[in-house]
Amino acid sequence: MKLLPKIRRVLAVLVLLAVTLLFLDFTGALRHWLGWLAKIQFLPAVLALNLVIVAVLVLFTLVLGRSYCSIICPLGIFQDGVSWLSGQRDKRRKRLRFSYKKEIKWLRYGVLALFVVAIILGINAFVAILAPYSAYGRIVTNLFQPVYRWGNNLLATIAANHESYAFFTKDVWLKSLPTFIIAAVTFVILVILAWKGGRTYCNSVCPVGTTLSFFSRFAMFRPVIDSDKCKNCHICERGCKASCINIAEHKIDYSRCVDCFNCLENCKFNALEYKFAWGGKAKGASAPAVNPEDPGRRAFLASGALLATALTVEAQEKKVDGGFATVLGKKEPERTGRLVPFGAKGVKNFYDHCTACGLCISQCPNQVLRPSSDLMHLMQPYMSFEDGYCRPECTACSQVCPAGAILPLTPEEKTQIHVGAATVDYDLCIVNADGVSCGNCSRHCPVFAIHMVKKDPDDPDSLSIPAVDTEICIGCGACENLCPARPYSAIHVNGREVHIDNRR
Repeated sequence: MKLLPKIRRVLAVLVLLAVTLLFLDFTGALRHWLGWLAKIQFLPAVLALNLVIVAVLVLFTLVLGRSYCSIICPLGIFQDGVSWLSGQRDKRRKRLRFSYKKEIKWLRYGVLALFVVAIILGINAFVAILAPYSAYGRIVTNLFQPVYRWGNNLLATIAANHESYAFFTKDVWLKSLPTFIIAAVTFVILVILAWKGGRTYCNSVCPVGTTLSFFSRFAMFRPVIDSDKCKNCHICERGCKASCINIAEHKIDYSRCVDCFNCLENCKFNALEYKFAWGGKAKGASAPAVNPEDPGRRAFLASGALLATALTVEAQEKKVDGGFATVLGKKEPERTGRLVPFGAKGVKNFYDHCTACGLCISQCPNQVLRPSSDLMHLMQPYMSFEDGYCRPECTACSQVCPAGAILPLTPEEKTQIHVGAATVDYDLCIVNADGVSCGNCSRHCPVFAIHMVKKDPDDPDSLSIPAVDTEICIGCGACENLCPARPYSAIHVNGREVHIDNRR
């Protein structure tokens, strides 16, 4: 039994490092090996309607309790790390800092109810802020990734001075100030809560933790107190970061226990064991009574009904529904339609499924994806072409999206999908503004949707201006990105509300 805490910690550290590297990696190498870690996160699996993953996670919880929160959820593991660092100070002072606290039912179930209602109503910003996987993704991409890239660029500079090109530099830029602020505030709040109270967020606010708690209270295997061996020393209670051990009554609140196994390690009298306890048959197990009047049971039924409604709505919606030139000083134009990635099907379908985790943004090699700053789609990504364009051969975002917001594509399939169409502002075109020949947009269009035509068909010496065939244009943004006009491109792409898919 003493090995269980060590095994759990090793698995948790490996998962946290892997998920963090998945968000930090800008080479695209790790997504092929680690992308599955994003797809097994609970909320992305729910929004992707990946019923197999959801069923496996529920079964996993029914068998082993809320081990998901301690082994798979990166935000939970991160909080464990912060709590552990805080505990080292207390360890030196030879004291344990926690105590048993009753669950705050109105807060737990109230937040979950609001969360499910927000999913149904499409209030995506609220969903994204509370979703644990998404919150951790934003923290990594906005706070950790710049430091990681600065370190990489330093190594690249040092290597270049020694005529080695093992590293290459990567731009560091602020993609969205509101998203950065939200990530920073989330980080500070989580660190404070974890430093002082361990798993306070997980057991009072986190909607995923509350959802899994409905199943964990009936788990087959759980930590169990043997009242005959227990000396009532309270060491296990004061070392429980979930504050769920009530040693006075020799009971454990399994709805909040995250199976960290610290109690097994702390007990000097072997009064705690992790054992089969289905139905409370094991000695010392305290299985909750099935009382139809119990507030937790009523919350479970109500939240379950809301969650089922949300999933039904999502399911119905899902059914119906490279240049080398450095271009600087661009400003984002006003578009008549929002641009969302290839594989998204359309604007509504994309935003209904996106959890704003930022993984697609971190994996985009061309700096096309960025978090939205508008309130309706706060932190959810969209495409813009000031720093690059969506190369037809790149499908990175579609390969890593865990929530089904961007469906997997091959490069060949990508060229058959139309996410937008380019339009020309002839007043900005340098052919008209400066009287010089150009044709940059036509030369770089990968699908040959732009043709240069004579301004004056009757004059053989007339300069040529671009004409766009919107039936062919796929909306990749190459023309907009490589247009030499400043600060606004003379040609820009407007998104389509529903993408045209010529594969069918």
